[in-house]
Amino acid sequence: MMESLTSHTDYGAVSLTEAQVNVDPMLEFAAWLGAAERAGLYEPNAMVVGTIDPDGRPSSRTVLLKGLDGSGFEFVTNYDSRKGRALRANPGVTLLFPWYPMQRQVIVYGTAHATDAAASDAYFARRPRPARIAALASEQSEPIVSRERLEEQVREIERRYPDDTEIPRPADWGGFRVVPHAIEFWQGRTSRLHDRLRFTAQESGGWMLERLQP
Repeated sequence: MMESLTSHTDYGAVSLTEAQVNVDPMLEFAAWLGAAERAGLYEPNAMVVGTIDPDGRPSSRTVLLKGLDGSGFEFVTNYDSRKGRALRANPGVTLLFPWYPMQRQVIVYGTAHATDAAASDAYFARRPRPARIAALASEQSEPIVSRERLEEQVREIERRYPDDTEIPRPADWGGFRVVPHAIEFWQGRTSRLHDRLRFTAQESGGWMLERLQP
């Protein structure tokens, strides 16, 4: 028999109204992300990326948001990883930003496309050297016999590229850009009467804003 979990936290009285949000959801998201950063949340740019595998099974994992502008969200990965393969087969994707201490979350629904080589090169160049070495050493999502074998692969790359040697971006590593077609802003409220405002992109341009029941 499944154990019943009775933990329950009642959320606060901070409201989210239509009059409070920016008419542009990308600007509203940037404001929320900035508020999360100022609040000192641990890795406020962390997001849960949801995908559909080629066999139709759902999958999710936490990834860091690496780029944001007025038309999309960007992150980086190994293109041959599980999420990379999933997005090549089905570019539909969700991004969930769970800012629990602020009683907020944002859900992005969109379509992912690989960024161009120049953008991927720029992202790779900004990574710390150990992270660049790890990108070359790890065949992301593939099984490995032990942690020791993984660390030996790292040492092999370190020997191949000494400290004064440029580390090339792997051909199977790069960015994905998610262009949203809907963005939901969620604010926790007391008695589970949460505020949910969803922006949906319109074919004619602009966004439609509507309130959803909690």
